[in-house]
Amino acid sequence: MEAIKTGKDIPPAGGRIDLSFRQRVVRDFKRNKIIYLMLSPAILYFLLFHYGPMYGMQIAFKNYSTHLGFLGSPWIGLDNFKEFFSSFYFARILRNTILLSVYSLLFAFPAGIILALLLNEIRSSWFKRSVQTITYMPHFISLVVVVGIMFDFLARDGVVNNTLVSLFGTEPIPFMRESDWFRFLYIGSGIWQNIGWSSIIFLASITSIDPSLYEASRIDGANRWKQTWHVTLPGMAPTIIILLILNIGQLLTVGNEKILLMYNPITYETADVIGTYTYRKGILETNYSYAAAVGMFNAVISFALLIIANGISRRVSETRLW
Repeated sequence: MEAIKTGKDIPPAGGRIDLSFRQRVVRDFKRNKIIYLMLSPAILYFLLFHYGPMYGMQIAFKNYSTHLGFLGSPWIGLDNFKEFFSSFYFARILRNTILLSVYSLLFAFPAGIILALLLNEIRSSWFKRSVQTITYMPHFISLVVVVGIMFDFLARDGVVNNTLVSLFGTEPIPFMRESDWFRFLYIGSGIWQNIGWSSIIFLASITSIDPSLYEASRIDGANRWKQTWHVTLPGMAPTIIILLILNIGQLLTVGNEKILLMYNPITYETADVIGTYTYRKGILETNYSYAAAVGMFNAVISFALLIIANGISRRVSETRLW
């Protein structure tokens, strides 16, 4: 009777009240307002720098003019995309982007896993900490400094060439000015800089493995190699799969900043990728519409690869992003 008088809802027999979506959101916000407050800077970042700029993607379908603006520039449909697909450089930049990304997946991605497995086998704590510190340090070096070190060490009169000449009597090799060396240097320097940092999350996944599994495997007579193969790697599998899916989703978004610092017109044949091509067309040549079309193509393909990779993972395993 009291509920009827006050107009409040009478809870059903099970004690639950079906709330609308808006009511659930308001109730959840009241309960976790401190958490939402902590999350607000990240939300603002994505709104301002990721979702907000999507409004400007319409210029990919326009002949954009800074004088006319977004709304005043005339529509040209898919002409920018057709120009990109028929471009002389399309096959080259797509090939270079895919090759650099695939090489990173084949060599750089497993490097962190291998280092984590090796560190897990070290029993000396001081030696393990020393190796971790040494391998982590390059990650905190600026890309500009890393590429500067590469130019100094790999110059014709640098340490590497002087060593090769003194030991083998070879002619100095212009490493940074030969297109054949670019991919090797890009992937190799990336492994050196990031192997320690990428191993952190894999070490964390190893520590979460139940120690009783190792005890059971030892009782069954498994040596360290078999324990690694049958206990450690399966325990790391969910983490590896999630990171692999994310890396596949970024297959076409190769590190443009590093390539811009490393490459030159002589190495365009193997170094020019979609990101650097977009930079030259959009920033240097001020062809904003064409660059936006190239960037949109890159984003759509990356999103499709992410969906496909997640779908495959969902079919073959229990680990997936959604």
